[in-house]
Amino acid sequence: MTGFDSFILLAEMRTGSNFLEDNINQIDGLRCWGEAFNPHFMGNAGKTEMAGVTLSQREKDPLALLSAMRDRTDGLAGFRFFHDHDARVVDRLLPDPRCAKIVLTRNPLDSYVSLKIARATNQWRLSDMKSARTAKIRFDADEFRAHLSVLQSFQTRVMRALQTTGQTAFYLTYQDAGDLEVLNGLAAFLGVPGRIEKLAGATKVQNPAGLREKVDNYDEMVAALGPMDHFELGRTPAFEPRRGPAIPSYVSAATAPVLYMPIPGGPVPSVEDWLAGIDGAPHDALGRDRTQKDLRKWKRQNTGHRSFTILRHPVPRLYAAFCRHILIPGPDCFEEIRKTLRENYHLPIPEGAPGADYDADAHRAAFLSFASFVAGNLGGQTSLRVDPVWASQSALLEGMGQFAVPDRLIREEEAIDRLAELAQAMDLNAPAYIPEGDLAPMPLSAIYDPEVEAAVKAAYQRDYMMFGFARWA
Repeated sequence: MTGFDSFILLAEMRTGSNFLEDNINQIDGLRCWGEAFNPHFMGNAGKTEMAGVTLSQREKDPLALLSAMRDRTDGLAGFRFFHDHDARVVDRLLPDPRCAKIVLTRNPLDSYVSLKIARATNQWRLSDMKSARTAKIRFDADEFRAHLSVLQSFQTRVMRALQTTGQTAFYLTYQDAGDLEVLNGLAAFLGVPGRIEKLAGATKVQNPAGLREKVDNYDEMVAALGPMDHFELGRTPAFEPRRGPAIPSYVSAATAPVLYMPIPGGPVPSVEDWLAGIDGAPHDALGRDRTQKDLRKWKRQNTGHRSFTILRHPVPRLYAAFCRHILIPGPDCFEEIRKTLRENYHLPIPEGAPGADYDADAHRAAFLSFASFVAGNLGGQTSLRVDPVWASQSALLEGMGQFAVPDRLIREEEAIDRLAELAQAMDLNAPAYIPEGDLAPMPLSAIYDPEVEAAVKAAYQRDYMMFGFARWA
C-alpha cells in the first residue's frame, strides 16, 4: 500500500497537462479535477463552482475545496497545479507525504513557443486537426529568460520540498504523457488497481512541426541561445505511436534460410515473388504468421540465415498507400478511413472508383490533400489510426529492433543488385528481382513536382533526416 489519499499534478501551461489529465481520468480509482486552484476559475475556464464549493468560498478557505473533492471521489482525488495557482494549497500539500506528487515537465523552449502560439491564435486545446489554428511567433530573448526563470524557480522549490521531507515524486516528460506503459506505471505508483489499454482521444497535439516552422526569427533565436544546444533545436518532433516488431508479417523462403522483414507500404508482392522463385515454390509455401517463439526456433534451425528489409523513398511509398488503400475501392481499400477522409477532411476523391473525368490535375490535388492529412495524422492531430502503410519507416524499424534488426537494409532503387549479391553470398540460385510496376490510375511521374516532394517531406521530416533521402527521381 502506498498510503496516498490524494495527488497533485505539478505542471505548467503547455506541458501536456490536459492530455495527461484525460488519461488519468480513464484509470479506475483516480479522478483529476482540473485546475482546481486557478485564481480565475475552478477546474476549467469559465467555471466558478466545483464539488459544491463556489469560487468565493474557495478564496476564503481553499482547504474546504480539497476536502470536498476528496469526499466526492471514489478513489484518489487530485488536480493540476501551476506555479501561479493558490500558494496556500501547495504550501499545505508539498510537505504532506499522503498527497502523491506527480511532476510533469517539458522542454522550456517548446513550452514558451507553444504558449506564444496559443496566445496568438486563442486556441488552447485541440480535438482534431480540422479546427487547428496556426501562427508563427517571434522569439524574444528577455521574455524567454523570464519564462525560464519562473519555471526553474518553481521546480527548484518542489524538488527541495521533496528532499527535505524525504518524499519522492513520479516524474513525466511531455512525451511520457502519451506512453501507455508509463501511464500504467503511474497507476501502480498511486496504488490503484485500474489500468488503461488505449490513450484518450479528446486532446490532440496542436503544433507538431519543428521550431524552425514555428518561429519567424529562428536564426536570431539560435544566436540568442548561444552555441550550446541546450534545447535540442535540431530535433524533429515525433508524436507517432510506438510499434512492436510485427513478427507475423515476416516472410521466409520455402526452404532457403532467407527472411524478409517487410516495412509496410514497401514492395512486398515483388519481394515475395523473388523469395518464392529461390526454391521454385508457390507463394503458399513461404513461411509466414510466426510467433516470436516460432521465429527463434527457425533461426536456431537455420544456421547461416540472413534477413533483410527494403527501404522505400517516402514519395512513392505514400503514393502507393494512397492509390491502394484510399483512392480505389476494393479489397485493399480502407473503406471507413476513405469515407471519413472524404466527409470530414474533404479529401477531393470521387465517391466510387475514379472515372474518365479524374485526370492528372485532380489526382495531384487529391494526393497533396492526403499528404497534408498524413502530416497531421503522424503529428498526433487526428482521431484516425496511424496505419503502418503510411507510418514513418524510422518508427517501424525501431519496432523491428525490439526483436532483431535485419542483416541488410536495402534501398528499393538498389534492390535488383543488392538482392542478387545476397543470393550470391548465400550460394542460392535466385531469380532476378522484378520491381513493382506503375500504380493505377496513373504513374507517379504524371503528378510529381517540387510541391508534391515538399508535401511528402513535411509529413516525413524524420525519415528524410534519418535516412538522408534526396528528392525522388
